[in-house]
Amino acid sequence: MSDRIRLSIDGRELEVKPPVSLLQAAASDGTPLTSNVGCMGQGVCGACRCMVRREGEKAVSTVLACETSAEDGMQVSFIDYFSPHRPHVYDVAAITDSWRVADAVRDIFPEAEHCRHCGGCDRACPKGLEVQNGVALAVAGNLADAADVFDQCVMCNLCTLACPEHIWPNHLGLMVRRAVTALTLRPVDLITRLDEIERGQQPITFSGEDDDDAADRTANRAGTPRKG
Repeated sequence: MSDRIRLSIDGRELEVKPPVSLLQAAASDGTPLTSNVGCMGQGVCGACRCMVRREGEKAVSTVLACETSAEDGMQVSFIDYFSPHRPHVYDVAAITDSWRVADAVRDIFPEAEHCRHCGGCDRACPKGLEVQNGVALAVAGNLADAADVFDQCVMCNLCTLACPEHIWPNHLGLMVRRAVTALTLRPVDLITRLDEIERGQQPITFSGEDDDDAADRTANRAGTPRKG
């Protein structure tokens, strides 16, 4: 019994000795890895996305080559990276509260409201994320839970490739994660209050002082006369 396996990668017939990943198999004949490669086995960059058909199966699945073991009779085709047909432009700093994030989802990703719930994005995700649910949560304004769904996303774009509505779920998830992180790490209400205090617009009440005395003290520290 042979200790080697045969498979096809991008039309090249290869023979390799297991255990070996699809990415290692792709380089086994000396072919330079000039694309579809990034983290080299960590499964964190999403660059080595590919379509796979296993021997004896009709179904084609999408996987990351660095995380998938080569099997005898496999047919593998790498998928080149592709960019959005239109850029998603937004300023995270302009999203000052969770209501603004919900508005941004509608304005920047209007297709998200038209999700067909076909499950294609879930089947395409090599990380097994509940992508469809993440999109639904973002549309519904449940941004913290949506961010959790996309937390392990590696931006491979496979969910986008499978989406008939061109939602670009992974990019939607990235925006939500960025916004939620910014709001969590920099509480907007706290920053606003500190700014008001610094400009003398929000007096600090000290023990034993009434509000008028506190306002005078704050105005004096700010170097501006108190109004009223």
